[in-house]
Amino acid sequence: MMHEPPVGIIGLGSYLPETVVTASDLARQTGIPEEVLVSRMGIRRKHLAGPDDQPSQMAARAALQALNAAQVAPEAVDLIIYHGSEYKDYVVWSAAAKIQHLIGATRAYAYEIYALCAGAPVALKVARDQMRSDPALRHVLLVTAARENDLVSYQNQRTRFLFNFGAGGAAILLRRGEDRNQVMESSVLVDGSFSESVVMPGGGCRHPTSQETVRDGLHLLDVLDLEDMRDRLGVVSLPNFVRVIQEAVGRSGATLSDVAFLIITHMKPSFHHEILQALGLRPDQSLYLEETGHIQSVDQPLGLKMAAERGLLHAGDLVVLAGAGTGYTWSATALRWGKAS
Repeated sequence: MMHEPPVGIIGLGSYLPETVVTASDLARQTGIPEEVLVSRMGIRRKHLAGPDDQPSQMAARAALQALNAAQVAPEAVDLIIYHGSEYKDYVVWSAAAKIQHLIGATRAYAYEIYALCAGAPVALKVARDQMRSDPALRHVLLVTAARENDLVSYQNQRTRFLFNFGAGGAAILLRRGEDRNQVMESSVLVDGSFSESVVMPGGGCRHPTSQETVRDGLHLLDVLDLEDMRDRLGVVSLPNFVRVIQEAVGRSGATLSDVAFLIITHMKPSFHHEILQALGLRPDQSLYLEETGHIQSVDQPLGLKMAAERGLLHAGDLVVLAGAGTGYTWSATALRWGKAS
C-alpha cells in the first residue's frame, strides 16, 4: 500500500481592519446594554472594514503574511483555495483569481469553495486530500476573508444573533511532505432543512435586484422563520458539534480525552462553554474570540494563529478546528501540532 505523504501547516497569516467598534459603541447603536453584549453575546470589540478592505484585499494581505512567515515566495505556490465570504468585491466573481494576482502567485491556479462559517475545516480537508493525490501540489494556500457585518441591520431584531459579525482575513500555507503541524482527519455534517433559515433575499434569481428590493431592504441578511430555526437548531446543534469533533478525532486515531485545544466559531459564551463541557475540555483549552467577534470562516485560522503566538499550543498537541455555518453545516478538522515524534 502506497504511503500517504503528510501535509503540514508552515505559515499562518491574518489581517484585521484598523476600525474598531467596542461593546460600548454597539450598545449605543443597537440599544442592547453593554453588559448584555459582553456577557451574553461575547462581544467586547470587533473590527469593521474600511473602503480599502475588500475581501480580496484582506485575504491577500493575510496570504502575504503567511508566505513571509514560512519564507516561501509567492511564485512557489501551486494552488490557491478561497473559502471565504460569498459577499465579495463583486457579485458572480472569482476572488481567488484576484488574490492570485494581488500576491504575485503567477504559477498557481485558483478556485473557490464555500461552506459559510464552516468553511475552514472543509477547506483543510479538500486541500489535504488533493495534495496527497497530486505530487505537483507542494505548496497550497488557503485564504479567506469576510465583512458580513455590512449585511446586518441593527434595527432587525430577527438577526440579533448576527450582531457579532466583524471583518478580517486569514490564510494558511500548507506543504506536501511536511511533518510539522500535520493536518489530520475531518468530519462534515449537513442538515439541509435549515438551508433557507438565514438568507439575503434580494439580488438572487428569486428576487433580482430592483428598485423594490432596494426600497424594501432585501439586500441585508434576514431570518425567514426565526421560531423554527431557534426551536429546531437548539436541539441539534450541540450533538452535531460533538459528533463532527468526535469523528474527526476518532478518524485521526485518537479520542476526545486526547484533545489538547479547541478553536471554534465565535458564538455566545454560554454555548461555547456548553460545547467545552460536552467534550470534557477546560476553558483554558480553548480560545474565545471576544476581541474580534465572528468573521465567518476567518475564525479558525485567526484563532489558530492567535493561540500559536500566545504559546497556547505545544509540540504533540492534538488541536481541533471546528465550525458551524448556516445551511446548516457543522465541520471539524484535527491537527497534530509541532514536530511529529
